[in-house]
Amino acid sequence: MTPPLRSLVHQVIRLLAILLVAPALCAQDAGPIEDDFYKLQRFEIPEDINLEVGAVEPLPDGNLAVSTRRGDIFLVSNAFSDDLAAVQFKPFATGLHEVLGLSWKDGWLYATQRCEVTRLRDTTGDGVADEFQTFNDDWGINGDYHEYAFGSPFDKDGNMWVVLCLTGSFNSDSKYRGWCLRIDSDGNSIPTCSGIRSPGGIAFNANGDAFYTDNQGPWNGTSSLKWLRPGSFQGHPGGFKWYKDAEPVLGKAPQEPESGSRIMTEAAKIPEYEPPVILFPYKKMGQSASGIACDQSGGKFGPFEKQLFVGDQTFSTVMRCFLEQVNGHYQGACFPFREGFGSGTVSVRLTEDGTMFVGGTNRGWGSRGTKPFALERLTWTGKVPFEIHEMRAKADGFELTFTQPADPTTAADPTSYDMETYTYIYQSSYGSPEVDGTAPTITKVEVSADGQSARLFVDGLQKGHVHELKAGGVRSTSGVPLLHDMAYYTLNYIPTAQD
Repeated sequence: MTPPLRSLVHQVIRLLAILLVAPALCAQDAGPIEDDFYKLQRFEIPEDINLEVGAVEPLPDGNLAVSTRRGDIFLVSNAFSDDLAAVQFKPFATGLHEVLGLSWKDGWLYATQRCEVTRLRDTTGDGVADEFQTFNDDWGINGDYHEYAFGSPFDKDGNMWVVLCLTGSFNSDSKYRGWCLRIDSDGNSIPTCSGIRSPGGIAFNANGDAFYTDNQGPWNGTSSLKWLRPGSFQGHPGGFKWYKDAEPVLGKAPQEPESGSRIMTEAAKIPEYEPPVILFPYKKMGQSASGIACDQSGGKFGPFEKQLFVGDQTFSTVMRCFLEQVNGHYQGACFPFREGFGSGTVSVRLTEDGTMFVGGTNRGWGSRGTKPFALERLTWTGKVPFEIHEMRAKADGFELTFTQPADPTTAADPTSYDMETYTYIYQSSYGSPEVDGTAPTITKVEVSADGQSARLFVDGLQKGHVHELKAGGVRSTSGVPLLHDMAYYTLNYIPTAQD
């Protein structure tokens, strides 16, 4: 064999060895993945059903009510069964208009559609709705594609909350478009908040306070989670004309914000303005925030009791949110949680047994999930992921808690972390880039004796900024990296030293 040929043979042998050994090395070095902790299962939807899911509601008989953007409602039986082949879909109602809210109460299923809240029931026992009643229709529609309506479950006082999209992105051409209404048990509406642009979902936290997601557009630099504090202005002045009808309840319209300003600058000038609780960094955490669910399963869904989970339609994901109150306002951090849903996440519903149902569609919007629509089930496997559990603001930094004890050496090393901050222009034009960026310094980290928390001392906190934290160097006591090492805290208010 000639030397050149011998050399070529040796190179081929080495290449084959690398190709054979590399997969084993990768498998050996591969860390935990989301599926290890939260199992995702997709329901097989019959071919003759277009299940573009708008809302999901568990019913007392064990069935699941699922509504669609096409105006249908289906009853899904065996939705909690281990045997997915046993799941069946049965039509319950049809002919409605883009149902984006479902809630069960006292024998009635309440459906929030574009034009009204309708309550319906089956009086004959054949599994099909035969009685329909208008519960409330105190808002208007003019046929614009953007005039969605999202309805909540009933709150602790017996009220349903409805958030109404503007006409298009900028205007309110129909009554109460760009508003939140509460509807009492008798079907009477109560104007509650103005300033809404394009909701994607609405729900309550464990305290019973109402939150909704709003999406990037005019007066919204990026998508966000917002607190529907009664009487508040949520940021978009397009619907101010309807204060003429709401004035007996809410008084006169607030001062209009100044375009080109910053959120907290305007919050200081406009008492009614409630700044976004969490800003979801655009194209980092998603692009179209959607449904909301609160974990009140008592630990059946894992270690995140009382936290909120928020969908993103474009990214086909569910995010996790930790909230706290500072100076009487909610603010907090968002974290990646679970990706890989089949279509664009719209509805997120967590049941008491710890099952998360996620439904969605990509029609008209597009999504990373390639299916035109999907209904899926997410359950906890019983394994606890190593995650940042909470991120709390302090006068001089942040306090992190972990779901498992952290290795004290890596967790106490400031170089295990990186932080940057930025905010968004508060303006009447569409969206905003990240602006006013800074690079705070993490000067010191103190880890608790049990390894469950780390106190980050930060030089250069920025009021009104997202504080983007990467904790890529932190390990658990068993040497495992964080499952998700990113956190984004919206620091609207900096606590005082005694907080």
